[in-house]
Amino acid sequence: MAETVAIILAAGGSTRMNTQLAKVLHEVCGRPMLAYVLQACRKVGIKKIYVVVGFSSEQVKSRFDDDDIVWVQQGEQLGTAHAVMCCREHLKDFEGQTLILCGDGPLIRSQTLRTLIDKHEAGQSAATLATAILDDPSGYGRIVRDAYGNIQGIVEHLDCTPEQLEIKEANPSNYLFNNKRLLEAIDNIKPDNVKKEYYLTDAISGLISTGHKVEAITAMQPDEAVGINSRSQLSAASKIMQRRIQARLMDNGVTIVDPGNTWIDARAQIGQDTVIEPFTYVHGEVKIGSDCRVGPFAYLRDGTVLEKDVVLGVYTEVKNSTLAEGVRARHHSFIGDTTVGRNVNIGAGSITANFDGEKVNRTSIGDNCHIGSGAVLIAPLELKDGSNVGAGTVVSQESAKELGKKA
Repeated sequence: MAETVAIILAAGGSTRMNTQLAKVLHEVCGRPMLAYVLQACRKVGIKKIYVVVGFSSEQVKSRFDDDDIVWVQQGEQLGTAHAVMCCREHLKDFEGQTLILCGDGPLIRSQTLRTLIDKHEAGQSAATLATAILDDPSGYGRIVRDAYGNIQGIVEHLDCTPEQLEIKEANPSNYLFNNKRLLEAIDNIKPDNVKKEYYLTDAISGLISTGHKVEAITAMQPDEAVGINSRSQLSAASKIMQRRIQARLMDNGVTIVDPGNTWIDARAQIGQDTVIEPFTYVHGEVKIGSDCRVGPFAYLRDGTVLEKDVVLGVYTEVKNSTLAEGVRARHHSFIGDTTVGRNVNIGAGSITANFDGEKVNRTSIGDNCHIGSGAVLIAPLELKDGSNVGAGTVVSQESAKELGKKA
């Protein structure tokens, strides 16, 4: 197999999103959209990734500190081919193949990239692109084929004739090139289009016109082709990703009672035979063990770890805390920056008061403790094993000493 590198186009801003944040940093189910594209490349074994940045480039660089990324600056955004041209110095002596993807296409699957790579290598093509059949291909370039099904070129939406606008096969901009042929082709591209930009699609037309083999395979599912150029498209992509996340969890033995009314971060891990009740929101790097029950109306935040057989009920919020096996917190509680021991019962309405106005403090609750309803635990605080906190009690570290004596 030829060595493959990737170029990810991530230089653009987004006028329609009305944002000061780099477009590729907008989150889809808790992760920047660029993170998904990087992950898909890594899953197919790509070891070097050139990320082309421009708008708010320092924002993007600060979010990703990975050894396999080479940052390439595109000072002026003059089109997709121009972005690839910016990588020329890095690629001029490279003898392998170059995968080109869009940083605002987080729904691309690694399986699709594997199909693209396998097809390209089997066909020994100068270029291979993955296409999708869309009910509404508005905004996408159209794949023009001859009577035998061979690709003749790609026409951008704004440059399409009325007949070409009727074509359903679209180009979501996922390409694999023989690198030598790619560099030859982009040198001949001219900005002869409505936008006066250098289109990477013209590299495809150039290769075809000079007799090189180019293939287009309909390897993409329609949902993979969803690009993000507006807040509404960001929302639509997030819903698609959420369905994928929940489907994977359910395949792995998690019960999600009402998927449409549940939201789970892409970074979350959930164990077998855990039940997620409706209106639960899991946000951030959360780990939930096996045989737990969470919700309804529960909120689990970044840094939370639930070990085996933990029950969190209605309107319970947990943040940056570890709850050991057998913990019960069934009603209206807040547990923040806390380590909770085994078999602890936290009564309705009890909270940890973790912020003193200047800093966040931690609470430690030992094994087999009972926290009565409406208790307030003021951090920093350590409760010994077997402590019993009465309903409505306000506990500071000083008063906790007496509880420890009674335990």
